[in-house]
Amino acid sequence: MISSQLFKKIKPLIFFVIFLPSLIWCYQFINGSLGVNPIEKLMDNMGEMALRLIVLTLFISSLSEFKKFRFLIEVRRMIGLFAFFYVSCHFLIYIVLDHFFNMTFIIKDIIKRPFITFGFISFIFLTPLAITSPKIMLKKLGFKAWKKIHYLIYPASILSSVHFYMLVRANKIEPAIYIFLILVLLLYRLYYKIILPQLAR
Repeated sequence: MISSQLFKKIKPLIFFVIFLPSLIWCYQFINGSLGVNPIEKLMDNMGEMALRLIVLTLFISSLSEFKKFRFLIEVRRMIGLFAFFYVSCHFLIYIVLDHFFNMTFIIKDIIKRPFITFGFISFIFLTPLAITSPKIMLKKLGFKAWKKIHYLIYPASILSSVHFYMLVRANKIEPAIYIFLILVLLLYRLYYKIILPQLAR
C-alpha cells in the first residue's frame, strides 16, 4: 500500500502532469497549430480537461473511503482546484477571445442557449468550492457547513457533463460516458452516505 508520505513526495509531479496540457495548448494557439478555429479548439480542450478532472475528483472521493486508498486524499484538493482552473480558462476564453468582453451579447447567449446556461451554472456552483478549498476555510466554516458547500460538486458535475453532451454535435459517446460515470459515482455516494447508515440502524 502506498503511504501518504510517499504520495506527498510525488505531488509535484502530478501537479506538473495536470498543468502541462494547458501550456501545450496555449503554445499551439500562439503558433497557430490548433486548426482552422483555434479559439474554439482551445476553449473545448480546456473544458474537456475540466470535466475529466471533475470526474476524477469524484472518483477519488469514493475510492478514498477504502483504507487502502486513503492516500489519494492527499491529491484530491489539488485536482479539484485544477478542475476549477481549467473551467475558469474555458469561461475566460469564451468571454475574452470569443466575444471580446461583449457582456450584453454574452448575457443574452447564456440565457438563450441551454447548453451555455448549464455550463455557466456549473461554473457558479464550482466557485464556492474553490474559494473554500483552503484548510483555513474549513476551520472557519466548520466541517458540517464546509461539507454542505462541497456537495455542490454533484450538481456541478451533472450540469458540466450535460453541457458537454449538448455541445457535441456528432459523436456523443464520450460525453455520454462522462454522464454515466458521474451518475454511478453519485448513486454510490448516496448509497454509502445515506442508505447504508439507515439500514445499519
